[in-house]
Amino acid sequence: MTTVEPPASWGGNDLATLARSLGSPWYRLVGDLHDIIHVTTLRYASSRGLKNLFLPVTTRTVTCPTALGSDSEPVPVTVSGVNTYLADSMQFALEYGCRVAPGGCYTIMPSFRGEDPDETHLGQYTHSEAELPGDLDALIEYVTGYVRALAAAILDQAGDRLAATRGDVSHLVRMVETPGKFAEMSFDEAVRAVSDVAGTVRDEGDWRTLTRKGEQVLMRRVGEFVWVHHFDSLAVPFYQAFGDESRTTAKSADLYFGMGEVVGSGERHTGAEELRKSMALHGVDEREYAWYVRMKEDFPMLTSGFGMGVDRFLMWVLKHDDIRDMPLISRTGEPKPWPASVTRP
Repeated sequence: MTTVEPPASWGGNDLATLARSLGSPWYRLVGDLHDIIHVTTLRYASSRGLKNLFLPVTTRTVTCPTALGSDSEPVPVTVSGVNTYLADSMQFALEYGCRVAPGGCYTIMPSFRGEDPDETHLGQYTHSEAELPGDLDALIEYVTGYVRALAAAILDQAGDRLAATRGDVSHLVRMVETPGKFAEMSFDEAVRAVSDVAGTVRDEGDWRTLTRKGEQVLMRRVGEFVWVHHFDSLAVPFYQAFGDESRTTAKSADLYFGMGEVVGSGERHTGAEELRKSMALHGVDEREYAWYVRMKEDFPMLTSGFGMGVDRFLMWVLKHDDIRDMPLISRTGEPKPWPASVTRP
């Protein structure tokens, strides 16, 4: 076996560092996996009636930084004199897209979040997202089929190569061949399953979430592929539908495998009334999301959606432990000032 490893080309911006990526067997393999993921996503989504939409990479309404459980911040930019943000997700745009493509829609695009990169986080990453008509159960079924389709395509087109260069494809085989559904459990059940181990649950009083350690303990105890659903309402963004009459839980679900959370998903509020209640609960200023509320008023629709971090998925495929080695062109460690050789317009 000839093991292929990353050339450690992130974290610098000099020519010698960048040159280590050129011709690297690691990045040739990653590039080929990109193509398999793109083509398989298109085929799977199309077979389920979803349409691909072209969407802008800027937005005035960010998604993930609105949850108390989020450590991210929006990334502000100025484009043609307009103050806006780089999109942290296409979710709001895809919800809008479902009003013009009622069978559902999807994208694979970059997302941007103001957080420091580490072994499992990137500030700029590739996001495979979709929004489709139906409830959370329908979404879980769609995503389960999607990740299995990706694993099957990778096995078919690159399985021998991965076995020869990374030593193991049994995890891909298990994803494809695991009979029936993946394991599913509520967030409360997940907390009970791991709470005897210190450092597995972050408890802020009004809301809780699993730590990365908690995700790993849960997978060891429950299964290699685990859906956790109905998180505490305040731990997830305001746009996730309420999971019970007391509004203490949300119809959200994460799929854990590999390093932990790879897919985040949820059912959305159908109409404006429940959305406004959720905004009040989360302390969100409705004026900042006026168009979104108006859409729910004028075009109520039951949809659910998900986002899969492609770089995290590739970490699992390659059995690698550092997400910073995934992007073909790194944005980690870039100097914050403009280079002296560049004259800004």
